[in-house]
Amino acid sequence: MALAAHLRRLLPRTLLVRAFLLLALLLLVSVSIWVGLFRVAEREPRARQLAQLTASVVNITRAALLSSDPVLRRDLLRDLSEREGLRLYPAEEQDRATPLPDKDFLNIFQREARELMGPDARFASVVNEQPGFWIRFSMEEGDDYWLVLPRERTERNPAWQWLGWGALSLVLSLVVAWLIVARIARPLKTMADAAGAVGRGERPQALAEDGAEEIRLLARAMNQMSADLSRLENDRAQVLAGISHDLRTPLARLRLAAEMGVEDDSLRSGIQEDISQMDGIIGQFLDFARGEDQEPETLADPNLLLEALARRYRERGLEVSLETTPLPPLPLRPRALERALVNLLDNAVKYGAAPLTLASRQVGGRIELAVLDRGCGIPEAEMERLKQPFTQLEAARSDTTGTGLGLAIVERIARLHGGHLKLRNRPGGGLESMLDLPAPHGDS
Repeated sequence: MALAAHLRRLLPRTLLVRAFLLLALLLLVSVSIWVGLFRVAEREPRARQLAQLTASVVNITRAALLSSDPVLRRDLLRDLSEREGLRLYPAEEQDRATPLPDKDFLNIFQREARELMGPDARFASVVNEQPGFWIRFSMEEGDDYWLVLPRERTERNPAWQWLGWGALSLVLSLVVAWLIVARIARPLKTMADAAGAVGRGERPQALAEDGAEEIRLLARAMNQMSADLSRLENDRAQVLAGISHDLRTPLARLRLAAEMGVEDDSLRSGIQEDISQMDGIIGQFLDFARGEDQEPETLADPNLLLEALARRYRERGLEVSLETTPLPPLPLRPRALERALVNLLDNAVKYGAAPLTLASRQVGGRIELAVLDRGCGIPEAEMERLKQPFTQLEAARSDTTGTGLGLAIVERIARLHGGHLKLRNRPGGGLESMLDLPAPHGDS
């Protein structure tokens, strides 16, 4: 299992590289098989050609020796050596000869050469510690000679020009394969980015509906899905805005009636508190339905936002401290980020305990903006569930009422900034609610 997991980590992650490597492997295997078949196919013809060449040289040399005057044979041998690169030596019984290597090509050559020169022909790669391509043949008068052929006549020519053309074809095939795979993977990458933007609550631009039929159909389906989701989002926002308006109007009349018509101070205070709570619930519904993707991004320092929030909550008589570190400017949606931090601070006020702390820090390539309290914390098993809409954990912290949308709004805003919400209990009691955001490139 560990080996399989390690191998999976070594595999490329992108479709482009994976498909290209598979095509490259297929081409390399095909070319290797082609080269192997070519070498097998040309082995026997080359061996037969070398055997015919060797037999011709031996026969010509034998004829020249027989027809020449014995006195002039030394001059003849010198001419053969200078002009043709041939060396001729008398064979002796005490000569130490090493046979040719046991290779298919040389075995075929020896078989063919003996058929042309006779069964007594001998071949060696070393004679008396002198390397070369040695052929021993007999004269009619009974003398034996060693003939040494020049290297360029005996070495195999592997047809480098054909192998060169094959290598060039392989390179061109790999380039074409890369272009084909890139053409297929590029629109898929664009669609994956668009799907990720939809998942973050953004509204991506419409995809180009061109290319192959399957790609066009997929792009059309993605555009239709994005348009449908956008229309549903707008319809939901309009419906909730209408409901909010219809509910807040009678709430305003109730608040006015309570202030003017209820003489009991405690009863009037309770009614006003209930009305404020209902108004806050409606506001959270609106925040959840409205979304924040329409707010443009601007470069801003998160610490300035933390300082403003700390000052605002101190003015309300709450104990809020700051623990910030210098941060680079980040591409933020300031109002959305402020709403997220306010939700976390309100949760800390409702469910936690003083002192409250606003903190910022940079850890590697991440920016962390945190709200810390000294309350009871929450169970580890419930942390992910509480990020879902309309979920609460009243018994774990207090009996304070709410909508269960606060952390869901924070999580969505964090994802809109390319990050996520983290919850973790603090040593000694309390909860740390942290926005984990990506740092700008070059500041990791």
